[in-house]
Amino acid sequence: MKRLGGPQLTLAAGETRSGLQTIGSLLPYLWPRDDMGARFRVVVAAIFLVCAKIALVWVPVVYSWAVDALVPKAGAAAAVVAVPLALIVGYGLLRVAASGFGEMRDAIFASVQQRTVRRIALQTFQHLHRLSLRFHLDRQTGGLSRSIERGTVGIEQVLRLAVFNVLPTLLEVLLVVGILWYVFDWRFAAVTIVAVGLYLTFTLLFSNVRVRIRRRMNATDSEAQSKAVDSLLNYETVKYFGNEAHEARRFDEAWAHYERAAVRNQVTLNILNLGQAIIIAAGLAIVMLMAAWGVADGSMTVGKFVLVNTYLMQLYQPLNMLGFVYREIKQGLTDMEQLFRLLSLHQEVADKPGAPALAAPASGRQGEVVFDDVRFGYQPEREILKGLTLRVPAGGSLAIVGPTGAGKSTISRLLFRFYDATSGRILIDGQDIRDITQDSLRAAIGVVPQDTVLFNDTIRYNIAYGRPGATQDQIEHAARLAQVHDFVLRLPDGYDTRVGERGLKLSGGEKQRVAIARTILKDPPILILDEATSALDTRTEQEIQAALRAVSSTRTTLTIAHRLSTVVDADEIIVLDQGRVVERGRHAELVALGGTYAHMWAMQAEQQAEDAGAK
Repeated sequence: MKRLGGPQLTLAAGETRSGLQTIGSLLPYLWPRDDMGARFRVVVAAIFLVCAKIALVWVPVVYSWAVDALVPKAGAAAAVVAVPLALIVGYGLLRVAASGFGEMRDAIFASVQQRTVRRIALQTFQHLHRLSLRFHLDRQTGGLSRSIERGTVGIEQVLRLAVFNVLPTLLEVLLVVGILWYVFDWRFAAVTIVAVGLYLTFTLLFSNVRVRIRRRMNATDSEAQSKAVDSLLNYETVKYFGNEAHEARRFDEAWAHYERAAVRNQVTLNILNLGQAIIIAAGLAIVMLMAAWGVADGSMTVGKFVLVNTYLMQLYQPLNMLGFVYREIKQGLTDMEQLFRLLSLHQEVADKPGAPALAAPASGRQGEVVFDDVRFGYQPEREILKGLTLRVPAGGSLAIVGPTGAGKSTISRLLFRFYDATSGRILIDGQDIRDITQDSLRAAIGVVPQDTVLFNDTIRYNIAYGRPGATQDQIEHAARLAQVHDFVLRLPDGYDTRVGERGLKLSGGEKQRVAIARTILKDPPILILDEATSALDTRTEQEIQAALRAVSSTRTTLTIAHRLSTVVDADEIIVLDQGRVVERGRHAELVALGGTYAHMWAMQAEQQAEDAGAK
């Protein structure tokens, strides 16, 4: 089975993070160095926690005193009413105090808990954006989103249950055992300790078995969700080939695996609950028999018998809760594993410490691009670019053509620093792009890709994405330059028209114009046109080419193209073949040369003539 996110996220046996490692990753967020307010709230919540437990363990003691006070005694008729009344009032106040302190603890800690979840979720989101294109080409969107969702829920569980349930319960157990030893004798404490020890041992061992089942559930759940999301994203392809039944079968098979794991999870939960109930019932019965014998031989009062029963019944609830808490914590830690594993993934392309921003040249225009003997391969054994050298002067235009697989799009990915070159240098205005910040580099480059993907939002939002915060006038100016403004005004909702998932409500030409508009709004000194019109019809291509010429006239422009008719006006054309420059020059020079470019030009001219004749 393919795991989430491709090979980078697959762990072999023995590589799974331990629970302590996961908790260790969480603690800095719970006790942040830069947030003294959060630390203060944690301390105050801990104080309320202790106060709540102290009040709670005193409740049975006061209750037993009230029972003893209600037993008639000779010569104490006046106290029969007054003393129990005071004790009963005190009993009620203690219960209110225990509950009140607990609620205040939860209320104060709620902001710490939610802020922690928010910080980790934000850090994960930012880290995913920092990971290289290699990771995002491998990952499965559905499974990735489920891992993040389960991880954040797991963090909430661990913070809510571990911090203020496990420690308070253990504290309560110790207090109860100490009181039983002090009020009665060591035998009561010993039986209680043994029962609690057996309960915890049974719970921990059995829960560890269930954690493996939970991991299997997570894996099958991610697989099912990935198949569902992938199928829905490719809705049109499914319809083209009539494979709805095939997709349903794959989805159902994935859920069948999840079903079996979920059933095993529920059955083992039932067995665990039954075993816990047997251990608690046995311990409770033994201690109650001992207390009954004490009442029978006169060594214990009825109030003390009630005290033992009340303590053990009160202890049963947190013990039962402790088993639930442990299971939930283990499941939460399991769910958090993938999230922290994502955070631990190596950032392949990273800024150097103290890297400066891209600086504008002291004189002249901005935007000179130089590739100096650049070599690169997506895998070490398969080199794509083999010593590429080129120069585009500031404000100049360079066209890159060649057969599929020659390395054309790789050039734009290296310039945008989606990957780092294996050797050689890439310079912008004389500065190596590995020595400057990625933010400043990408701010200087605008890209109009072949496959334009829009956000499922309005046209206004998608154009404004080039410069968040742009005014409506600026958006409309960019739209006019991209020749899309009039089209938008003809729509019923105008700029508020939603474009649908990935922009599927718009045609190819309309999407391209929106992409051009947002690039115009970005206003970068360097422009990359990556086969921006190759998938469009001739008329639409001509219209968009006019818009692109207007946009690129004042910018350094790199055009990657299949259709040679779109690059005839370039200052220089280079022909790539198997990662090497085999020809370079202007259009007329290359045609006259009679080499690879001339052959490609002749083939495309012949194809255009055939298409025109067919019409």
